[in-house]
Amino acid sequence: MKADALVTGGSGFVASHLVEQLLLEGCTVNTTVRSRLNHAKLDPLIELQRKHPGRLQLFEADLLVEGSFAAAMTGCSTVFHVASPFLLPERIKDGRRQVLEPALAGTQNVLRTVCEMPSVERVVLTSTIGAIFGDYIDVLSMQDRILSERYFNESSTLQSNPYHYSKVAAEREAWKICKGQSRWSLVTINPGMILGPSHTPTSESGSLFLLDEMLRGFLFFGMPDLSLATVDVREVACAHIQAAKRPAACGRYIVAHSKMTSFLEIARVLRTVHERPYLLPKHQIPNWLTRLVGPFFGLSQSYMRNHLGIRFDLDNRRSMTELGVRYRPLEETLTDHYRSWAAQRGARGVGLGARK
Repeated sequence: MKADALVTGGSGFVASHLVEQLLLEGCTVNTTVRSRLNHAKLDPLIELQRKHPGRLQLFEADLLVEGSFAAAMTGCSTVFHVASPFLLPERIKDGRRQVLEPALAGTQNVLRTVCEMPSVERVVLTSTIGAIFGDYIDVLSMQDRILSERYFNESSTLQSNPYHYSKVAAEREAWKICKGQSRWSLVTINPGMILGPSHTPTSESGSLFLLDEMLRGFLFFGMPDLSLATVDVREVACAHIQAAKRPAACGRYIVAHSKMTSFLEIARVLRTVHERPYLLPKHQIPNWLTRLVGPFFGLSQSYMRNHLGIRFDLDNRRSMTELGVRYRPLEETLTDHYRSWAAQRGARGVGLGARK
């Protein structure tokens, strides 16, 4: 079966939405998964195969195995390289093994295969705004204190913020490989914190775990003064497709709302739809108290110094003018995120107020 596009990591949070949107547009899609034996992760893709017979094919591939993407890529004109681990800092014990090697070696392996495939004309790489800055405080030294695509993260290391370090290393390597040839073009999508409904109940994506403690009621006493740059997963998928379809698309695109949102504001929205709204925090913890108790919750003094109380605007204009992205209200994203979260926990037989 000849495919229009390859999506790497098709069982992931973003990639599954991307596969779905491509199929709805009439495309024929190849996608890769680490194992065809993981039925829980494959179920959403198998359901998409049922809905779109003959237009979605699954392949096994490993980011760390050179050449393993060749079969899936054969004949494709577009490659969406989405597969890359996303772990929250507290889940990273070995930054090199858990995030750097899969992100960097995976990008190298995929793009080396792209260079060998004459059919490929465009690559769309999923990056992150974390490839633009390391800590929130970094943005305060940018022009007008606004996050812009022209900056690269210079502050993260394997020891400090290894996830952001892995993403900027992978993106820089992608641009280096692209500049070494002239047949295919590269566009990168740099989203904020991705929220919204999930097709993948077994996903370990940090996006899906970030609000878990709040939603389960363990932070009812209050939230620190921390904010997020957010975006709906459906907008992220749309941005990928438009970056592939529009010949003039080029460079990097920040895909996120232009304004950050605090955790307390998120809790206020979720309180309108949560089954047990009294579990959600109504108060902001003073910064001095956060600094005092933060270490007991895994927040280092340097993290709090570089993030607590810091907000910045994001320049997302190119995503709207050049890719045509239209950002839905955050309230809609959070409502759909909660309903998806609650439905999946119900399907697993886990109460809303119970720990896993």
